[in-house]
Amino acid sequence: MFETKIRKIGYSAVMTLSTEMLAILDAREGDPHFVVRGDDERLKITAHDPALAEALAAAEIVMGENRDLLQALA
Repeated sequence: MFETKIRKIGYSAVMTLSTEMLAILDAREGDPHFVVRGDDERLKITAHDPALAEALAAAEIVMGENRDLLQALA
């Protein structure tokens, strides 16, 4: 388990990742990652996955085209 803090920088909030956390993620500064909420409400940081990015982009298009229907179902 790692502890980190959220800090305010300008109008944004930033979570600092230690060198050790970056090594475990196999990540470097500037690498794209996703933060996903699981069914158990926990957050998971995952490396950029082109297939996932493509699926998310397609879902955004579908949700945009069907916004009224989705709002009615909500």
